[in-house]
Amino acid sequence: MDKLHQLLTLDLLPGIGLYRLQKKLKGLSPYQLFDCSDLELVALGFNAQQRAVIKTPNWAAINQVEAWLKRGESRQVISFYDAQYPALLKQISSPPLLLFCQGHVQLLHQFQLAIVGSRAPTIAARETAKSLAHELTQAGLVITSGLATGIDSCAHLGAISARGSTIAVLGSGLDNIYPRSNIGLAAKISQCGLLVSEFWPHIAPKAAHFPRRNRIVSGLSLGVVVVEAAQRSGSLITARLAAEQNREVFAVPGSVNNPKVQGCHKLINQGAKLVATAADILEELPIESLVEATKQHKIHSRLSPQSLLPFDIILDSVGYETTSIDQVVERSKMSIDVVLQQLLALELAGLIVLGSGGYIRISGDG
Repeated sequence: MDKLHQLLTLDLLPGIGLYRLQKKLKGLSPYQLFDCSDLELVALGFNAQQRAVIKTPNWAAINQVEAWLKRGESRQVISFYDAQYPALLKQISSPPLLLFCQGHVQLLHQFQLAIVGSRAPTIAARETAKSLAHELTQAGLVITSGLATGIDSCAHLGAISARGSTIAVLGSGLDNIYPRSNIGLAAKISQCGLLVSEFWPHIAPKAAHFPRRNRIVSGLSLGVVVVEAAQRSGSLITARLAAEQNREVFAVPGSVNNPKVQGCHKLINQGAKLVATAADILEELPIESLVEATKQHKIHSRLSPQSLLPFDIILDSVGYETTSIDQVVERSKMSIDVVLQQLLALELAGLIVLGSGGYIRISGDG
């Protein structure tokens, strides 16, 4: 069985997500599970149903995915264990094991900003979403959203109008575009951007899927902009997830008499940044410091220890074995804020990877 078959089989394990799988592995590679005896799998904590799936894969379902992959050159399955897996998404508490992708996969590694909001927005809110997406794309950001009607669609269209890039994260499989009214938009995005889902291609949309989708929308992004949201809006779930993931949260205000913006006003009262222009967003994002850190590492990587920059000091503090954030702080003698920022830059530069329990150095010369 090749690695794709093994990963698809692991994704089918009942009653276990990536977090529990990582705990059960106890340092093993996920691929080693398929060489384990039944007794060894019992010792690792896999129940009878899970062991049965490992020993007898669902070939019908796996073959469906293989058929889907063969229908398009731009289709790909990326796993948490692949170098192509987006660094920011690895940092959330429950990253998906697999990402089913169609389009330009390299966009996952570019700086993204999520724009979300009402499914039935006012004309003014539609124009605001399109305008923000257009300007932010021109500033070099990829616009990420959920392909829903309303603000999500406007955000995708605003990015496309600027000849920029956009990522749509679906709450269904990529062979089941939802809503159906956005099939044409999804086709455009697959050509100039990227469609992403954690759900297998044939999976139909369900209400429970959309909060799961929202954690990926925010998890991929440096921040989330909410354009028009009522008090009980799904967009507020995305904003809450973004805050829990230590992402920036932005909200566009409106008239106090408009019930469709009460959710945005609530976010602002809770500390979200009030947004009037794209500049309000750009000044809050750490893009320049991350890009500059990467440049400085390449310039100064050969300097003496006395002249090392924070980027280099943090890299030297990460071992080729799992190194916790506390260990990095202790070794580097730097503040936790600096350490977290530089660890993200190092991961985006491909010099370290986030594993279970900490970071691992994979390169020493950038």
